[in-house]
Amino acid sequence: MALTLHGTVSDNTVALDRKTATPLIINGDMQIAQRGTSATALGNGDTGYHTVDRFQFREDGSPTYEFTMSQSTDTPTGQGFSKSLKLDCTTADTSLASADALSIRHTIEAQNLQLLDYGISSAKTLTLTYWVKTNKTGTYTLWVYSEDGSRNISKTYTVSSANTWEKKVINIDADTGGTINNDNGIGLILGWYLGAGTDFTSGTLNTSWNSLVTANRVSSSNVNLSDSTDNEWYITGVQLEVGTFDANSIADFQFEDIHTNKIRCQRYASFMQRGTVGKVNSTGTTIAFGAVFAQEMRTSPSITVKDNSIVVGNAHVNVPLSSGSSVTYSAISSTGAEVQLNGFNAGSPTTTANAINILYGDDAILFEAEL
Repeated sequence: MALTLHGTVSDNTVALDRKTATPLIINGDMQIAQRGTSATALGNGDTGYHTVDRFQFREDGSPTYEFTMSQSTDTPTGQGFSKSLKLDCTTADTSLASADALSIRHTIEAQNLQLLDYGISSAKTLTLTYWVKTNKTGTYTLWVYSEDGSRNISKTYTVSSANTWEKKVINIDADTGGTINNDNGIGLILGWYLGAGTDFTSGTLNTSWNSLVTANRVSSSNVNLSDSTDNEWYITGVQLEVGTFDANSIADFQFEDIHTNKIRCQRYASFMQRGTVGKVNSTGTTIAFGAVFAQEMRTSPSITVKDNSIVVGNAHVNVPLSSGSSVTYSAISSTGAEVQLNGFNAGSPTTTANAINILYGDDAILFEAEL
């Protein structure tokens, strides 16, 4: 991979040649939302990926707030973006308990970050840019966590104008004392904190790389986005560059075509494809499908039924799963799995022993290999 200078960079830093480089952030323009475009009542116990791919809703503690997370069409004018991630507070929590927190996270696979050379004198700096909009002005914290070395650094940014898209440029120091393993585990976590209790804010903000201390993670001045149901927060155009740049020298967002973007997302999450062929077992109650994943996944995935109205069929008739049905699976790898749909009513043409069927409907069975 070629390296070249562009813009104005500090000594001993380089930036990737845009003609050959793959963006370090996946889905930074929020175009892909395989799981759906909206998820409601997110709060206590709802940490996970709900809408926009690769951007995780994270709750800590036992908060009483609730949010709607959605893929929005509200974007900064004239920047080429058509989608953003939106958080809308629907149940307020005006005083977060000490262990409570709220953040949006993006996690980067470790083997994609080997060019940073963490742990040696030539370790490289990073520059994170993104567009943000919210009615709640004030101080926010960006937290960067290196999993393998259990080290972190925090930077603050300020939202100055309510309900206005603002571009943020944040420089992240090189970590000469850390490490990032060359594997498929967690490399870096980027966390945008939107509220945090005193367990996270009571120390001294960790503005240089150090061992993880929770109390030093978030600014004591950080806003609480959950303090009113009037509060909303949007983000798009998330980009991570190797090197140190300012607002004048940072390169424009590196757009990918939507096909490439989705392929990269499907390494971490994808749905069982409509049209997958399966065979009925000897009892006529189970149909076994050999599922080949859309892309090779990061690791052997977990499998979750997202749509309980699964329907299979052949030329004769379509048959839904009956009540009390279940889905089991075996032979799981990073490239595929055998998925058994159990609980069909025996005797119809579709569920005759050894009958061949296909899966109808989309977004029914989710494979996840998220970091």
